[in-house]
Amino acid sequence: MQITADEARALGPFTWLKKPAVDGPPAQRDPRVVERVSEMLAHIERDGLDAVRSYAKELDGWTGDLEVGSAELRTSGDALPADVRAALELGYDRTNRFATAQRAHLSDFEVDVAPGVVGGVQYIPVTRVGAYLPAGRFPLLASAFMTVGVAKAAGVPTVLACTPPSGDDGAHPAVLYGAYLSGADRVFAIGGVQALGAMAFGLLDEAPVDMLVGAGNAFVTEAKRQLFGRVGIDLLAGPSEVAVLADETADPEWVAADLLGQAEHGPNSPAALITTSESLGRRVIDAIDRQLESLATRDVAGAAWRDFGSVVVARDRAQAAAIADVLGPEHLEVQTEDDDYFLKELRNYGSLFIGPWSTVAYSDKGIAGTNHVLPTGKTARYNAGLSVSRFLKPLTYQRAQRDATAALAPAVERISAFEGLAAHEATATIRIDEIGRHSGVFEGTPAVNRGR
Repeated sequence: MQITADEARALGPFTWLKKPAVDGPPAQRDPRVVERVSEMLAHIERDGLDAVRSYAKELDGWTGDLEVGSAELRTSGDALPADVRAALELGYDRTNRFATAQRAHLSDFEVDVAPGVVGGVQYIPVTRVGAYLPAGRFPLLASAFMTVGVAKAAGVPTVLACTPPSGDDGAHPAVLYGAYLSGADRVFAIGGVQALGAMAFGLLDEAPVDMLVGAGNAFVTEAKRQLFGRVGIDLLAGPSEVAVLADETADPEWVAADLLGQAEHGPNSPAALITTSESLGRRVIDAIDRQLESLATRDVAGAAWRDFGSVVVARDRAQAAAIADVLGPEHLEVQTEDDDYFLKELRNYGSLFIGPWSTVAYSDKGIAGTNHVLPTGKTARYNAGLSVSRFLKPLTYQRAQRDATAALAPAVERISAFEGLAAHEATATIRIDEIGRHSGVFEGTPAVNRGR
């Protein structure tokens, strides 16, 4: 989440109070990761489940059953504290409610294109989805809601889920409970590249999945990159990002807390403050330093802030919005005197959090209903986060009546003849001739000259 020299020139003069210490994007492709993933996928495709089990033992220390049994899945919530279980149930309910509302707004339709010609769209869900549920340094318990649950809300018939086992303990019970609530058809204790390969190559069911979704580490992201084309993917997510756009009315302690709230995802997670107030910028820097002193995850969040944190002072709110659009952050909070101005002006972000009471963590945990699988690395310029629409194919169809031939075929003849595509032309001519034989509409007009 950097501002390049060319972008800075286009933005005009602004002030850096803090620049990232590391020059360049935080999630570059490591050639060693690329090579290792290529080797693993080739091994898995060649040797099937034997390779998957070998990697499970080597990388996760797991030698138990790959599939989580239905009884274990159903009772996984029993191992959780009651308050955690209730919070997960609330998160699933709200995420499902939002996704169901999204689906309801995507309606099939037909339109009369010309007399006797109807065009239509049907939203058809993909058939099989594989969801990866990460459980690395910090298990992200709401991931199943955003992937499995949203796919089910879209109407996907079959959703498989994979999550990493942990030594002799198997998969994390809270992750399993999230998958159970979300309606996963089958769940497997498989992590990393081997999980994605197993789902993409059809090793866990009777057929390969059509689409892979879910976040993960650099190896998971690279596996999705290499498998794309063979299967669909949601997006290639890098380290979690946050930007806060704030003016002098914002509380520096709250802004600092929200920046650190995403910085703790990993030591290469960018966090940026864009402000029109130099005073606020300096107070936020001081507040971050103070909060880090007692933060339990300061080793992670502190490294991220040191290396990838930034504070930019814009000359006015228009430039502040322009800077935010250049950064295109995964999560963008707005805490200003006129939040509606930025709601209307901003164009590039994964998800927008409007006002000081709308912290990113509410969405991260599923409690606000929106999805946390979002574009990173400036890809929000052309991409959006995961939603029910990503699992739906807007498939078009056409229905032309006999009487519509006069409105369609002559123009197709002319265009096809000009292109030199004789077979295309013939498909129109044969229909014109059929009408002409019975009605005389086109009689006496050579096919190549009709309509000219």
